[in-house]
Amino acid sequence: MEFSESLKKNDDFRRVYRQGTSAADRYLVMYVLENNTGRNRIGISVSKKVGNSVVRHRLTRLIREAYRLRESDFSRGLDMVVVARVASRGHSFHEISGSLYALAGKHHILEDKE
Repeated sequence: MEFSESLKKNDDFRRVYRQGTSAADRYLVMYVLENNTGRNRIGISVSKKVGNSVVRHRLTRLIREAYRLRESDFSRGLDMVVVARVASRGHSFHEISGSLYALAGKHHILEDKE
């Protein structure tokens, strides 16, 4: 990911959960908080309720790839946490990707490319 890095520390996740804004749809929940660094940080959380490790890792890869492919469309300076819901299990890349972009649109964090 060219413009982003991963959120790794539990304190960072908790700060985004507490202070950030959230939006949700059928497959994903997205929390967003400004970090004032000029770089995005993205964290992905998939609970054991969603499935076994193979299912969880697949969803993590789908979400990360969906973000990576259109990373330049996102505003800069954000901490984002994406939480996969149980309903996302077994769905295609296009459905997960569409969900991610729809949530980004709800948060108004997509840049206008004209």
